Amino acid sequence: MKVESLIKEIYGIVEPMANELNLEIYHIEYVKENGEYYLRIYIDKDGGIFLSDCEALSRRVSDVLDEVDPIKEAYFLEVSSPGLNRRLFTNDHYVKFVGREVLVRLTKALDGNKNFKGILKEVNEDNIIVELEGEKLQTIPKDKIKSTNLEGEI
Repeated sequence: MKVESLIKEIYGIVEPMANELNLEIYHIEYVKENGEYYLRIYIDKDGGIFLSDCEALSRRVSDVLDEVDPIKEAYFLEVSSPGLNRRLFTNDHYVKFVGREVLVRLTKALDGNKNFKGILKEVNEDNIIVELEGEKLQTIPKDKIKSTNLEGEI
C-alpha cells in the first residue's frame, strides 16, 4: 500500500476519535528511521496539548489500529504535539500562521539564499511572501520549499 493512501486511511480512522476528545489532527506521517517504522500522529487544540491528551488518543487509536490492522509490518505509534517550532505542511497551516515568524528552507538557492527567516505575510496557490529584515518582501515559490517551521514562541 502506498504511504499516501495509508495515511488517508489512518486519518479516516483517527479523526472521529480526535474529534470526540476535542482535538485536531495536525499531521500524520508514517516513516522508516534506523530500520524501524513509526506512525506519528501530531495533534493540536486551542489552549495547547497536554500529555493526557496524547495518552487518551494514543490508547483509543492503538486499540482500533490493532483491530483494523492497516499496517502489516511492526511499527511504533507516537502521538504528540507538533511543538512550538512546528513544521507547516499544508496550505491551511500556512494560512493559519500568517503574521508569525517562520524559517523557510529551500531545495535550491533563490536570490543567493537557501534559507529565509521573517514574518509570513501572504499565502497564495503558488507562493508565500515573507517579510525579511528591513521590511523587504521575498516571494518564495512553494515548489522550491523544502520545509517551513514556525520560529519563536506561540
